[in-house]
Amino acid sequence: MSATGVSATPPVLVLGAGGWGSALAVMLTRHGRPVTLWARRADFAEQLRCTRENTTYLPGVALPDGVQVTADLGVVGAFGWALVVVPSAGVEELLSVLPRSLGVVLCAKGLSSDGRRLSELAADLGFARRAVLSGPNHAEEVGRLLPAASVVASPDQEFALQVQQATLTPTFRVYTSPDLPGVELGGVLKNVMALAAGMVDGLELGDNAKASLMTRGLREMGRYLASQGAQEDTVYGLSGLGDLMATANSRHSRNRAAGERLARGLDPAQGGKVVEGLRSAQLLSDWAQAHGHDLPIVKAVRQVVTGAWTLEEGVAALMGRDAKPERN
Repeated sequence: MSATGVSATPPVLVLGAGGWGSALAVMLTRHGRPVTLWARRADFAEQLRCTRENTTYLPGVALPDGVQVTADLGVVGAFGWALVVVPSAGVEELLSVLPRSLGVVLCAKGLSSDGRRLSELAADLGFARRAVLSGPNHAEEVGRLLPAASVVASPDQEFALQVQQATLTPTFRVYTSPDLPGVELGGVLKNVMALAAGMVDGLELGDNAKASLMTRGLREMGRYLASQGAQEDTVYGLSGLGDLMATANSRHSRNRAAGERLARGLDPAQGGKVVEGLRSAQLLSDWAQAHGHDLPIVKAVRQVVTGAWTLEEGVAALMGRDAKPERN
């Protein structure tokens, strides 16, 4: 067995052939791990097989021969678990047709249509083995074998270790955590904060404003995690602070770019790619209002995204809040 454990575990099934699913498939295969990559559409699967490149979501990165592409969900029967790498809006539809004996590793950083965590959705559908994979992981970099770290969280430590050993490679360092809600919600919330960071960039409000926003955003994330029974200090790990730093500052970030486009009067969802933070901002804000919880940055993003506030009104609302100690 190698130091990474790569040679001791079976091939990996990746359900979802978008940018992140393709990047994981490329990275794992380049390090000697055969991968079966499932695409929802048969024509898209055929395109990937013929061109050996995902020109739509991960252009410029070749799919190695070790990536077997299919649109047949029947392949699931040959695997004990799978990386589920479809957008959050499509997770329920996919899970509903998968065998409940399958272990599912949820990789989308969003919520279900009714505001549930995706792992809660999986539990409600009868999946006993559940985990999430989250961290500062831009597909464009992981697919090019640039170094990155991530965390797999599950209440089932044996399952978490199994996934860790199967995905750990010389360029992708994977940690484990028992704090499933904390790791999962960190990824959801950081997308909303990245939208806000993009708005700051688009309005050219400066470095001070962005640093202040990110710091208070991290505090807001921690409070929300604690309210959901998660460990508040999880927010300072890879799925919280780490992912926030990457997403709020990167040219690869869809959410940051969407906020910047919105600030410049453009369509935030330009290009047809999923921007998870747009939907999460509304779902989280609805929850906060219903439960009397204070999520001021999430609320401001939601109000701006829905057109209830102008960008200037959003900034004024945050800057005009009551004075208080920093730790509140």
